Amino acid sequence: MSPLNYGLTPKMRPLAPKRASLVVALDVGTSKIACLIARLTPQPPQDVLRRRSHAIELIGFSHTESFGMKAGNVVDLVEAEGAVRHAVDLAERSARCQVESVIVSISAGRPASERLSAAMRISGAVRERDIARVLAAGARRSAHDGRLVLHAVPIGFSIDDARGVRDPCGMLASTFGVDMHVVTADAGPVRNLLLAVETCHLMVEAMVAGPYAASLSTLADDEADLGAAVIEMGAGTTTLAVFADGRFIHADGFAVGGRHVTLDIARGLGTSVHDSERIKTLYGSVLAGGADERDMITVPIVSGEDREAPRFVSRAELTSIIKPRAEEILEMVRDRLALSPFAVEPRGRVVLTGGACQLTGLSDLAARILGRPVRIGRPLGISGLTEAARGSAFAVAAGLLVYPQLARLEHFEPRHTRQFKSGAGGYIARVGRWLRESF
Repeated sequence: MSPLNYGLTPKMRPLAPKRASLVVALDVGTSKIACLIARLTPQPPQDVLRRRSHAIELIGFSHTESFGMKAGNVVDLVEAEGAVRHAVDLAERSARCQVESVIVSISAGRPASERLSAAMRISGAVRERDIARVLAAGARRSAHDGRLVLHAVPIGFSIDDARGVRDPCGMLASTFGVDMHVVTADAGPVRNLLLAVETCHLMVEAMVAGPYAASLSTLADDEADLGAAVIEMGAGTTTLAVFADGRFIHADGFAVGGRHVTLDIARGLGTSVHDSERIKTLYGSVLAGGADERDMITVPIVSGEDREAPRFVSRAELTSIIKPRAEEILEMVRDRLALSPFAVEPRGRVVLTGGACQLTGLSDLAARILGRPVRIGRPLGISGLTEAARGSAFAVAAGLLVYPQLARLEHFEPRHTRQFKSGAGGYIARVGRWLRESF
């Protein structure tokens, strides 16, 4: 039975603690697709990133324009498949290896959090299989019609009447339970993205919520322990992940992002979407006071089939178009955080990631609207990153390389329940079987 039948997305096996592994990250976004290939090598405990058991060395990298995607959803399967194929092919050439499986990010599907508990009777010491059983029971309880489970993360275990146990393995109990944080998403976007990737002859090892992946690459352990929120500002969506006591405790999101800023510029200045994106990238700012009325920008004008002579606008005029949308997005983030567990962390830090957070002055504007310290997040502790991959726009893709080290914390299904068998009638037959099992 496919895990999608009862609402669970594929989960990967934990990394072998003493073996090197090759990991492939695939971030399929609204505006770009990034594919990163890295070698993970066991390492001794670190001071800053203590939860990482492996060193990460990037050996292959590509990023291309995304097609067939809107607000994180697949809207054209053929175009999306072609774009994924192209991105993976370029990364394979860069790393000089062939990719067979990938870890994929997901930002669409209205991510939502649920806190629940599950318990069972045991006799004697708690074993690994008992932990797996109670996690599976909790994950299945959270599966609702039309929703799929992306993450089932234990927040704390209970041994009889004692709660908040971090590592129950080996402890004696008659009743063993777990408090869990479960992240779910609408089934349609998840399944269609999975189909677009699988159609490229790639096996999906795991699907990871975008803001959680961004957190894994940009948060220092102390920040996660003290309480922090990571805001992933993508082109089509803005999503968030909240951490407390080092645990991932909340996720949320909405379908407004940097693409909406680009469209506002296109409408306001009467230019093409392509030129608007270039103008936003080069001159975009939310600092109204720093914009000079005499500092002019050349704007190509599109009218019918012919281009008119370009006109000139001031940076102040451009800022007056960008700032209201940026404020709207940040106010929506503020309202979502106010309804989350982060509201009880008055000094918790906010970390901004994603391509849309690169507008000049956005971190200062966010600090004013959110009333919290804010910084721009960039990937930490990954060697071999190219200059292009070091920015906040690649926080999600970099976090997918970190995720295998944390997969052991989650409930996952054994591989035989979700992998295609190699000798069972060829690729088309395998896709047909997947469709029959999953829908």
